[in-house]
Amino acid sequence: MTAASDTRAFWDERYAGDAYRFGEAPNAFLARQAERLRPGLKALSVADGEGRNGVWLAQQGLDVLTFDISPRAVEKARALATKRGVALDAQIGGLDDWAWPEGTMDVVVGVFIQFVGPAARDRMFARMKAALKPGGLLLLEGYRPEQLAYGTGGPGVEENLYTEALLREAFADFDIERIDIYDAELNEGPGHSGVSALIDLIARKPG
Repeated sequence: MTAASDTRAFWDERYAGDAYRFGEAPNAFLARQAERLRPGLKALSVADGEGRNGVWLAQQGLDVLTFDISPRAVEKARALATKRGVALDAQIGGLDDWAWPEGTMDVVVGVFIQFVGPAARDRMFARMKAALKPGGLLLLEGYRPEQLAYGTGGPGVEENLYTEALLREAFADFDIERIDIYDAELNEGPGHSGVSALIDLIARKPG
């Protein structure tokens, strides 16, 4: 098997059951950004898994594109969109083989997409930035290194976790509106449950 097929099989297994591993409700950080969104905006949710965030964006009236490497996850995302009565363009693809859009998105969302190391992360961040239109909004949430002690979710690999310095360097070419560092109790399905060390980034592509 190739590395990509190994990864696909890993996530397919994690998403195999009928239950939603990270729940059906949107990520709390994303939900708090509702006032920044408006109907008709084009949004991309990166590695959207079973669709909880992409479906929520669609429920806000956005035109939503998502992708995930797991066919099983995408199947469940489409089912959740149908259940909620919204349209969702959910596609199957990995970070390096999916046809990323360029310069067409008003909003790009990345929630707990910390399954790759520094080199792949650099490529992913570059593609996320390139996908946005000038003036477009980037919403990113991840775990900090302190999460390793909590063990309540995340990759368990320190180099994959975010620090403020890392995000400020990675998005130095964007207008950073805020970076929030805090601990919070997550209740997002069995995959994210308990006190967690979080960091949120809200930034805009220069217009």
